[in-house]
Amino acid sequence: MAKNKPTKVEMEAEKQPSQDPMDKLPKDVQEKLKAIKAKLDSFQKKVLEKFDNYIMGIALLPPPQEGQPNPQFQDPGAPQNPQQPVNKDAINVLVLVDDSDSRKMSKFELKDKLTAINQSIAQEIDKNIVVQTVILSELWQNVYDAKYEILQLIAMSAPVYDKGMLQAIKIAEVHKTMVLKKFEKYIVSYVLAGSLTQGRATKTSDIDVWIVIDDTDVKKMTRAELKDKLRAIIIGMGIEAGDLTGVQNKLNIQVYILTDFWDSLREANPVIFTLLRDGVPFYDRGIFMPWKQLLKMGKIKPSAEAIDMFMGSGEQMLKRAELKLRELGMEDTYYAILTPSQAALMLYGVPPPTPKETAEVMREIFVKKEGLLEDKFVKILEKNVQTRKELEHGTKKELSGKELDELLTNAGKYLSRIKRLFSQIEKIREEKDMMHTYDSIITIIRDVLRMEGVEKVEDAEVLKVFEDKMIASGKIPAKFLRTLNDLIKAKRDYDEKRLSKVEVEKVRRETSDLLKFLVEYMQRKRGRELERAKVRVKHGERHGEVILLDDTAFIIHDIDHEDKEVSKAAITKEGGLATITPSSLEELEKAIASKKIPPKVFIKEKIFEDLKRVFGKDVEVLVNL
Repeated sequence: MAKNKPTKVEMEAEKQPSQDPMDKLPKDVQEKLKAIKAKLDSFQKKVLEKFDNYIMGIALLPPPQEGQPNPQFQDPGAPQNPQQPVNKDAINVLVLVDDSDSRKMSKFELKDKLTAINQSIAQEIDKNIVVQTVILSELWQNVYDAKYEILQLIAMSAPVYDKGMLQAIKIAEVHKTMVLKKFEKYIVSYVLAGSLTQGRATKTSDIDVWIVIDDTDVKKMTRAELKDKLRAIIIGMGIEAGDLTGVQNKLNIQVYILTDFWDSLREANPVIFTLLRDGVPFYDRGIFMPWKQLLKMGKIKPSAEAIDMFMGSGEQMLKRAELKLRELGMEDTYYAILTPSQAALMLYGVPPPTPKETAEVMREIFVKKEGLLEDKFVKILEKNVQTRKELEHGTKKELSGKELDELLTNAGKYLSRIKRLFSQIEKIREEKDMMHTYDSIITIIRDVLRMEGVEKVEDAEVLKVFEDKMIASGKIPAKFLRTLNDLIKAKRDYDEKRLSKVEVEKVRRETSDLLKFLVEYMQRKRGRELERAKVRVKHGERHGEVILLDDTAFIIHDIDHEDKEVSKAAITKEGGLATITPSSLEELEKAIASKKIPPKVFIKEKIFEDLKRVFGKDVEVLVNL
């Protein structure tokens, strides 16, 4: 049998000369540390024999300072006695336990039992060993609550046994401290993520951290330049943190600027979904945790990419199920049909329900309401969910080969049918989009005609009047007549239920240019009309405006000021201004959109007197030639 090749770490270790830090310590200190190490080795061996894979790490904690309580991880609100006398001979040990699959007892009950057992083991070895048992869920909950003392304690500890979590917390805490010391004003969140927080970590796993930087007040450089500069500095700090902690080549740093992170969040990018779902914030200025909760509440809507990801996961998992068969086949076939089901509901416009609700929602929408899916496929999903539930809760002890084959076969049929359902949903959405486009174009054409003086026109005559009034006169390019004819044909085909996907794509592509042109035409025409309703004035070194809209005048006191002061007043029968009251730019914009702009604006003597009242005696009226 060939010998195992040495790992890269072992090869590097062989290159280094032996430099034991203990050689520099006094002899009595060396002897004391060796004795402690022997006791901790014995404690570690017995604890691992007892709990095996549940132990994530064991570490020697630093001794407490005089006047401080023993270093321990306490529940929020637990009584503390800072004057508690320090036991100078105490060997304080932290034991980190993975409780992620605990189901038979509460978290607090589990912690109490583990604490008692671990302390009993410690007492058999040395009465001075004081064990602090920490369950992972409690550790994370304290971090969620911004109680970071336990992280600082772990950062100062000396790991005795570690599956990777302790060294991850140590280097991340040290790195976080360095980053905050230099850039605290700009750091929004510092988050531990990846396999460590997903329960999939191994000793060789990377330590993934995400840092979000506030770039909202950047003025001297572009946001891309800011991100690149800070990223280079922060990664350099990561190398330095690795040197300080001895955790080399493990820290994987991702730097986001807040604007990019927000864009990804708003689009429900799958990467950000995963970060929010699994990430643990080691530092947060009140942004990451609210987003995490909003995701948990279903308030962050999935994007098209997320839907694609859900759909794609079905095929991938089904292939894996065929390979794993008995061991993981049931689990994979369950998700292979569940996630595409949720993806179909998302595509339809419904937030993804919980697994146990998915089948019933599928039946209500796609079977009963839309008539797109046969109920026998929903029954396949229900049976799969029920089988998994029975296995999970132990009412069903095992899955036979015949049952597994049936699950795989039905999952294949189900996935094939869901693919066809996707096509059906997309067709419905395309048709709805086409009708929305048609309604939008007809509505805006009526608005254009109204601006040209055509107030009323029958539905059947809208396009004919538009052609005569706007296209024949050259106000609208003739090429858009072909676009309108294609749109009308698509509407007719929709009514006759023979609308094709190619036709939908053509209409969507062509009408976007028409819609843009019509909106710009209305804006230009509205702008020219609005100019006729403006009276510009100069008072001192400032310039103001009075906009006369039908029966109301809006006053902008200084048009050059960034925060414009806006007032309004009713126009009296004599042409003057009534009582002036505060207003806003939002109210002015709504009034411009809704009120009628007079075709001709006449300024009466009375308004000149009121202009002096508003702007002062030195007011001058600007005349545009």
